[in-house]
Amino acid sequence: MEKLPTIDSWIRCVLLAEKHWRLDSNALLCDCDLMWLAELLKKYAEQGNIQTAATCESPRELQGRSITTLTTQELNCESPRITSEPHDADVMLGNTVYFTCRAEGNPKPEIIWLHNNNEIDMKDDGRLNLLQDGTLMIQNAKESDKGVYQCRAKNVAGEVKTQEVVLRYFGTPSKPSFVIQPQTTEVLVGESVTLECGVSGHPPPRISWTLGSGFPLPRDSRFTITSSGGLYIQNVTFADQGQYNCNASNMEGAIQATANIIVQDSPRFLVVPTDQTATEGQSVDFPCSAEGRPPPVIAWTRAGGPLPSDRRHSILSTGTLRVVRVALHDQGQYECHAISAIGVRSLPVHLWVTPRVVPVFLHRPQDVEAETGQDVVIICAARGDPRPTITWVKEGIQITDSGKFHMSQDGTLSIRDLGVADQGRYECIARNPFGFTSSTMQLTITATDVGRSGDTFVASSIKEAISSVDHAINSTRTELFSKRPKTPNDLLALFRYPRDPYTLETARAGEIFERTLQLIQDHVQQGLIVDMNVTGYRYNDLVSPHYLNMIANLSGCSAHRRTPNCSDICFHQKYRTHDGSCNNLQHPMWGASLTAFQRLLKPAYQNGFNLPRGVSLAEDSRELPLPLPRLVSTAMIGTDTITPDEQFTHMLMQWGQFLDHDMDQTVAAISMSRFSDGAPCSEVCTNDPPCFSIMIPENDPRVRNGRCMFFVRSSPVCGSGMTSLLMNSVYAREQINHLTSYIDASNVYGSTEQESRELRDLSNQKGLLKQGRVVPSSGKALLPFAVGPPTECMRDENESPVPCFLAGDHRANEQLGLTAMHTLWFREHNRIATQLLALNPHWDGDTVYHEARKVVGAQMQHLTYAHWLPKVLGEAGMKMLGEYKGYSPNTNAGILNAFATAAFRFGHTLINPFLYRLNESFQPIRQGHVRLHKAFFSPFRIMQEGGIDPLLRGLFGIPGKMRVPSELLNMELTEKLFSMAHSVSLDLAAINIQRGRDHGIPPYNDFRVFCNLTSAQEFEDLRNEIKNLEIREKLRSLYGTTKNIDLFPALMVEDLVPGTRVGPTLMCLLTTQFRRLRDGDRFWYENPGVFTPAQLTQIRQTSLARIICDNSDHIRQLQGDVFQVASYPQGMVSCEEIPAVDLRLWQDCCEDCRSRGQFQALSQRFRGKRSPGFSYPEENPDKHKPAPPSSEEPSQSHSLRENLESVVAELERTVSVLQRQVHALEGQLRWHQRNTSAYGWRTKTGEKWRKR
Repeated sequence: MEKLPTIDSWIRCVLLAEKHWRLDSNALLCDCDLMWLAELLKKYAEQGNIQTAATCESPRELQGRSITTLTTQELNCESPRITSEPHDADVMLGNTVYFTCRAEGNPKPEIIWLHNNNEIDMKDDGRLNLLQDGTLMIQNAKESDKGVYQCRAKNVAGEVKTQEVVLRYFGTPSKPSFVIQPQTTEVLVGESVTLECGVSGHPPPRISWTLGSGFPLPRDSRFTITSSGGLYIQNVTFADQGQYNCNASNMEGAIQATANIIVQDSPRFLVVPTDQTATEGQSVDFPCSAEGRPPPVIAWTRAGGPLPSDRRHSILSTGTLRVVRVALHDQGQYECHAISAIGVRSLPVHLWVTPRVVPVFLHRPQDVEAETGQDVVIICAARGDPRPTITWVKEGIQITDSGKFHMSQDGTLSIRDLGVADQGRYECIARNPFGFTSSTMQLTITATDVGRSGDTFVASSIKEAISSVDHAINSTRTELFSKRPKTPNDLLALFRYPRDPYTLETARAGEIFERTLQLIQDHVQQGLIVDMNVTGYRYNDLVSPHYLNMIANLSGCSAHRRTPNCSDICFHQKYRTHDGSCNNLQHPMWGASLTAFQRLLKPAYQNGFNLPRGVSLAEDSRELPLPLPRLVSTAMIGTDTITPDEQFTHMLMQWGQFLDHDMDQTVAAISMSRFSDGAPCSEVCTNDPPCFSIMIPENDPRVRNGRCMFFVRSSPVCGSGMTSLLMNSVYAREQINHLTSYIDASNVYGSTEQESRELRDLSNQKGLLKQGRVVPSSGKALLPFAVGPPTECMRDENESPVPCFLAGDHRANEQLGLTAMHTLWFREHNRIATQLLALNPHWDGDTVYHEARKVVGAQMQHLTYAHWLPKVLGEAGMKMLGEYKGYSPNTNAGILNAFATAAFRFGHTLINPFLYRLNESFQPIRQGHVRLHKAFFSPFRIMQEGGIDPLLRGLFGIPGKMRVPSELLNMELTEKLFSMAHSVSLDLAAINIQRGRDHGIPPYNDFRVFCNLTSAQEFEDLRNEIKNLEIREKLRSLYGTTKNIDLFPALMVEDLVPGTRVGPTLMCLLTTQFRRLRDGDRFWYENPGVFTPAQLTQIRQTSLARIICDNSDHIRQLQGDVFQVASYPQGMVSCEEIPAVDLRLWQDCCEDCRSRGQFQALSQRFRGKRSPGFSYPEENPDKHKPAPPSSEEPSQSHSLRENLESVVAELERTVSVLQRQVHALEGQLRWHQRNTSAYGWRTKTGEKWRKR
């Protein structure tokens, strides 16, 4: 027999016919192909009917083994595994369908197909074919082919079946149609819902679901499509509400049905009301709100019944129950109900009402008599609910804690070191939200004749004081005026140094007086065994009243007490004085220049006399030290981030500065060297009068090589507040206002008679101000140059060869925008004066000057109160300011120290880091914009770089800086103030804070109490006014206690009251000051009799836009309100369309003669000679003399001819006037139409309205 290594399956039948097999002589390869043989031999061996002898030759590991002993694993057999499954299929009549089935195994599996569990015999039906890869192909399908198909893969190692698949058979194709359409369904939150959807069609349509306009369903396990095609959603939420779309499609078409799921929820409370306790008379709110689907309605009941039917109980739209003016019988339970169609939820709350307790005194203050130098304690105690706050007031000024006064928490007032100045009536006021009560007491001070310890040192001390002060003054003047300024310190000193001799002498007297007392104290202290600190020394016990009066006389204090002569009522009824005196005829010095600033609160000096807060605390002091002003500036004031103001232009800032320079200027120290040894303050870092250096903190971000910044104290007033020529007491240090307090255009005309004469052109009788160089292109003059020694404007002869301009305020050259404003108003005076003279040629120069000055002052008042303040204070502030009700002679219009030193310096937060300069098309000029530190004291830029027009356009054409509590002063002011090469620049914020301490300005918290805000005991108490937590934390880190916070930085970081540019405390201080300025000014422009009604109407036509049109060089387009942001050119109007003041109403007229418009001018009687009728009384002693009547009588015919000619001329003039008026009215109408919407509403500049 042939030897075979393998036995193919075809030999099987041969072997099966034999009874005996002998295969051991064959070299058999034992692999899976012999598996059939091994299985067969095993089977027959078991039956015993066949004998075999077969062994393996290979593989080596099986050599010699009988094949009957081999296992499937040893033969390397693999049972079948499916690699590709069949899927359901749809087929129509006559089409072909395929079912895929692929399998792997060893040996290769055989593929067998089953139809309805029966093996398919391919031979019986030629339409059925098994492809090589195992795929079943059914051709020309018919209905008998439908059913379940399954693929089976089989080999010797085993077999495996696929999943059953369905062949669906369809006869004729049809489009999808709905059997069941989804229906809109309401469901509660948390429940489940099914939207049913059933369709028919051939082939069977495919069903899918979408949301809304076709968005896919969320990938969320809560969403399931059922086998029947419906959409099942579990655990429904509010977000599931909406439109759902059932989409069905096959090859014949597609259909869609929609339904909505409406998710409902039972009411659920969002805001839960809580029990509250209210005091009788208060209002109380119970907030209550709920949500649900549908939204629930909030209803309230009281103890299960309806609310009382009175107007005190109301339910707000938010669901809040408000009970106003709570009464005792309102106490009880209230219920808040949230009601909807789904259900009702209720919550009970309780209102507890406590009786109202207005403040009631437990202990009224009693009159006290004491001697000078003693201490007194005045007890005042009150009760109330809430606990009342107690304040003390002396002669209208609130008392604050200082080295002089101390108020305990229970209201007790302590006064140390009594002096005659402390005598007077004191008022204790107890206040809570329900009312206040007050009680007064009289403090009487007796000046004893007993000698004091300092009396023996008076003569020598005053001599030494005069010598040291005069030496320091002379040294300063020589240093300042003999050279050009070289450092920012020089610039600041020159900028603030008083030039008027009377001012210098007044300030000198105050310095000598204080220096004398300091020397006496030093002498006395040298003889004491115990070294007393400066805060513990007692000045009224230092020198007896007799010697105090001697010091006042010898220092010059008494000599410089002005007593104005207000006897010329004819003049003073019509015109202001230049120094502001005699405005108030009962109090002639109220509001006058060179008088002390006023106080709302008593000054807060550390020693009660003159030492700034925080200078030197005693070692045993429990007070926290004040932070360095420079540290406060760098930590929370300086910013390099600027937010533009979307509403107001940079002109808002500029008018504020110009206005400020009309109202106040503190007289600076007249010495820049310390009195003790003459050392310059710029070289020493001590608090040694008048030096008060600003110390530099460690790790300062800019200053590396210096210990301090230059700063000198303001000059003191001699015996401020005295009503008698006898100075017999020590008064707390006060500062001098160099200007008149009134808004009277003193920044144009000066604040003294001498200053006004320096500004006037007295070479003729035209009433003009002096003029400088004429601008060739416009023919309009610039301000004249100041004469004298080198000024701050000539700090660098290479850059600034032009001297300072001369104006009514010395600060006119501080920065270019301010200089442009001064130029406008100097031109406005001369424009008005020229027109008035043309209308009244009989007026002399003084009359023209004073009438023009009167108009200019009124224009400034109107611009400030009608145009500027409403933007700064907003509706709330203007309501607080109140309407004008007439002149009040009992109102002192003087400038408040806190206003000048802190409050009105809020304008520093509105300054942009650039001064923008724009051409006629509002693009940058060729020389570009100017950084602020380059605009200081630079009048040469006006002379050489385009004049004032580019600067003015930059002010009204560019948004201002928005006042943001976290963005206060730009770095140009805090890091580059008066910057000069190789020197340390100054810091305006630090200067403001230091100046406040220099002036004894009480802390911020005291002003909160004055303004009826809460007294902040903790920094968290500031949260209503300073909401920014980061800012409050900075204040806590810097100051440690709310009682130390300086007024200026606190005012700046307050949140703005909506619709304003100020915070609540700042609004209080500004409205207080501007109300005083208005009500206490006898020449206020709205005070009846100051102007005629017709003239007042014309004054009210004033606008800053018109002032710019009339007095700029070439500006002819601008917005009607230059404070309001507008775009070019859409927001601009022509100057011809802006109303102007008609000065013909100032023409002198009589009633019985026709001439010049409506009435014949009085000037017809004075053609021969200019009338002195309104000149200064001291210059025109013969005023008011009537002119002699004419003795000539013309003939009747000549008179008739003249009358006819006069009538014709009058008619011609009338026609001309009417033509001008018609033209003006047409211009106003065009302006009105441009600023009026289609519905008749007035619109703001730049707004556009569209009809929809």
